[in-house]
Amino acid sequence: MNIPLEDGATDIIGKAQRGLGLDDAELAIKARLSEEDLATARQVKGAPFANVEKLARALELGPRALVAIAEGTYQPAVTPPKTGFLSFNTTYGDMTVNAYLVWDPQTGLAAVFDTGADCAPIVEAISKNDLTLQDVYLTHTHVDHVVELDRLLEKVGGSVGVHVSESEALDKAATFRPGVTFSLGKLHIETRDTAGHSAGGTTYHIHGLDRPLAIVGDALFAGSVGGIKSDYRGSLKKIADNILSSQDGTVIAPGHGPLTTVVQEKTHNPFFPGFRRPEAQNI
Repeated sequence: MNIPLEDGATDIIGKAQRGLGLDDAELAIKARLSEEDLATARQVKGAPFANVEKLARALELGPRALVAIAEGTYQPAVTPPKTGFLSFNTTYGDMTVNAYLVWDPQTGLAAVFDTGADCAPIVEAISKNDLTLQDVYLTHTHVDHVVELDRLLEKVGGSVGVHVSESEALDKAATFRPGVTFSLGKLHIETRDTAGHSAGGTTYHIHGLDRPLAIVGDALFAGSVGGIKSDYRGSLKKIADNILSSQDGTVIAPGHGPLTTVVQEKTHNPFFPGFRRPEAQNI
């Protein structure tokens, strides 16, 4: 399934502007652009690159990465784990949302990460692959990610643990402090704090599949980030430290949009220009 990027260039600009707390007048001054040139630069595609660069720098974004997204030339290419991993993309209102199924190929023990808007495909995959659902892990508790929790537990039956960060407690879920590691058969699930989009936003690093995997919720999207509600720069640092610091080939499984990898986001995500190699600093 070819899932489009979650955000376009104007979405990215809006998220950065809100995160930095700049109104239009302040942004024009910081970017050293007239109001007319600022309006043109916001469109990115077709605007003079010098003005786009001024706008991007004022917003602490990578200008060439921003242009690539505006022109539709960035779409991550990903080889997911060969076994033990499935992704599900379901429709919620006017958007789509992702959920994931991970299992230990040796024992058949499985975990679901978020529920999506329709758990039926997940339940079907559990049955088809003869798996035993051991746990449900929530990246955060926004409704589009947990709406099917009760139905999922009912359909699967048995004793299933539900886990969520202590900063975002939810009925039926046991809370944890990010930093703990869970086991799933021979797999290990490392939890890291990536709060910002939500108070308890958590990234789950899965160790033991044939490719390293990070399930990140709405902390990070291919080419963008989730809307950051508080501590903008601090939240971006958490993403850099707790997701993008992983090995380059790590598959990133976000809450919306397509799969991506650490190296592709370090190279192509406008929000993280500081991660780029010296020869690529203008990306």
